[in-house]
Amino acid sequence: MLSPVSLEVDADAYTPNSGTDLQHEPFTTDVVLTDGGVYDNLGLETAWKRYQTILVSDAGGKTAAEAEPKHDWARHSYRVLNLIDNQVRSLRKRQLIDSYKRGDRKGAYWGIRTDILDYQLPSSLPCPFAQTLELAEIPTRLKRLDRVMQERLINWGYAVCDAAMRQHVDKTLAPPAHFPYEGGVG
Repeated sequence: MLSPVSLEVDADAYTPNSGTDLQHEPFTTDVVLTDGGVYDNLGLETAWKRYQTILVSDAGGKTAAEAEPKHDWARHSYRVLNLIDNQVRSLRKRQLIDSYKRGDRKGAYWGIRTDILDYQLPSSLPCPFAQTLELAEIPTRLKRLDRVMQERLINWGYAVCDAAMRQHVDKTLAPPAHFPYEGGVG
């Protein structure tokens, strides 16, 4: 489910000594690709090691309270894994925001559950919080979204990214004249 592609690769296709610690069989012959979120859901690790300006767009889900927790091992294990993922994501987000506040890093964080009014930009695009929360509740899946829903999500991502960038990265950026697609976020 999370490792949808397995590749058989010719080990001789690699440039000798171009990798670090995994440039030997079976890693150079049997490659299993996994969703990057399994290792680093916010995608911070590589950028953190190389750059001082870090921009993070977080469309991660929210772990809701369970009034009636499941007791069978499979569903309980799934719940535990979701809680661990949520805790790691929350910790990484706090570390990121703290690094901005201390001045160790520059950049911005914006999330799918952000209230655009928190940026206090009178020129931000109109994004009523109730409508953006509705968009945030759309589950992640491999099934295609209809065109209108895709456009609403793109508009929301565009608007919240713009607000975060103009508030925290470059206050001289001009506000956008309109959304990329008609219809806004609702």
